[in-house]
This record gives sequence, C-alpha cells and structure tokens, in this order.
Amino acid sequence: MASIHYYEEPCISGKNGSGTVFFSNCNLKCIYCQNYEISSLGKGKEITVENLAQIFIKQQEKGVNNINLVTPTMYSKQILEALKLAKANGLHIPVIYNTNGYEKVETLKELEGYIDIYLPDLKYYSNELSKKYSNVNNYFEVATKAIKEMIRQVGKPVFNEQGIIQSGVIIRHLVLPNHIQNSKHILKWIKENISENIYVSIMAQYFPTYKAKETKNLNRKLNKKEYKEIEEYLYTLNLKNVYIQELGENEEEYVPKWEI
Repeated sequence: MASIHYYEEPCISGKNGSGTVFFSNCNLKCIYCQNYEISSLGKGKEITVENLAQIFIKQQEKGVNNINLVTPTMYSKQILEALKLAKANGLHIPVIYNTNGYEKVETLKELEGYIDIYLPDLKYYSNELSKKYSNVNNYFEVATKAIKEMIRQVGKPVFNEQGIIQSGVIIRHLVLPNHIQNSKHILKWIKENISENIYVSIMAQYFPTYKAKETKNLNRKLNKKEYKEIEEYLYTLNLKNVYIQELGENEEEYVPKWEI
C-alpha cells in the first residue's frame, strides 16, 4: 500500500507529506503492532520489482518530500533492485528506511548508497521483553549494532532550507505503559554510546490493539504520570535533538486503513 503521510516527524512530513510505501509481513511479531493486519496477518498484494519502482516514481510526482519504506526488512533485495530502476528513471528525492531496528549489518551494507535516511526503532533493552512482546531473541544487541552501521553510512543529519531532512538517522522509541524503566535504559544507552547530538523521536502513540488487548501490562494507554516521568528523565540526560509527541487521546485515528 502506498499513501502520503502527514504525521511523521515534522522534518520528514513537512507540508508536502512523506511518500509511504508499506510492506506486508515483518521479521518481528509484536503483539501490540498497530499495523498488525499487514505485518502479522500478511494482508497485501504481490507486485513486481518493476511495479515497485513505478510506485516510487509516482510518489515523487505527487510532490512528497521523500520515499518512506515502512517495514522493508524482508524485501531488502527487491527494494534495492527497484531503487536502482527508479533512480535510473529519475527518482531523486531522499529514501527513508523505516525499520523496527532488527536488522543484519550485512543487509544494511548492501543498501549503502541507496538509503539516505534511516529511521530505526530501538524498542527493548532487555531480552526478556523482546522475547515476550515481539518473539525475538537478542533484540537490543542486534538493533544497536544495526544503528551504529546506519550512522556510519549516512553520518550526521542534513536538512534543506525548509527544515526537511535529506540524510541522516533518527532513532525512534515507543514508550510502553508499565515499562518506563525500559525507556530510561534505552535513552541512557543512546546518550552514553551514540551521542548527545543524535536525533531521537519519543513516541507516545501507544494504544492496546491486536493481542495486547488481552495482555497484562499492555492493555491500556500511557498515562500522564508515566509520560511526565520520561520527559523529566530526558531533561536530565540533556539530549540535544529530541522530538516528543504530545500525549493524545485518539491515536487510533492515525492508523492507516488497509483497503488493499
């Protein structure tokens, strides 16, 4: 599914929107995934590499700021071939690799030179949580190695005159209810092991969906007390470049409708 999305970070969406391309299936099995219909249930349709390249070009023709590849991991080889075709046919806007962070360094190295912006999640600090909520082992070890490779490839963020990111890395972290310590560990690691200048996006958009509705500790939204605690912790870390979502009430409205 391809669409124009206006609710990414301001430096990604801007006024013209981000040209999102959603891929079915995912290498994680998050029990709270807001896109579970395509990520876990496999809803979608099969297309060719040539069709994918055409989608990229059509998105560009709509005037979007970038091509935003959402959950691309399982199709990295096909995406690479599509990008080669699209670039040969005039694709020139930045390409975003929007990933859960659970990536092989070897795969990322194959993409070098074709991805301008990496937008990885850093979800869990403990293996217990990654196994329990996403059914993967060693998430933190794998994701942190991947993020360091992403930074090696594209370096410090670069923005155009309109403030739209052209290259670089933004690390995303979704704050989960009842798991504030997990978030603190993640943020502290970023400060101590990456840089206080790294761009970080703290997301408050969690709401219980899919299997999380029946899962203890995940079957409610964040509350104000929890999010305030994260905000206060951020100030103590003194990270220089942080996007912080406002704690909303109708997060469900921003989930795409999968009419495929």
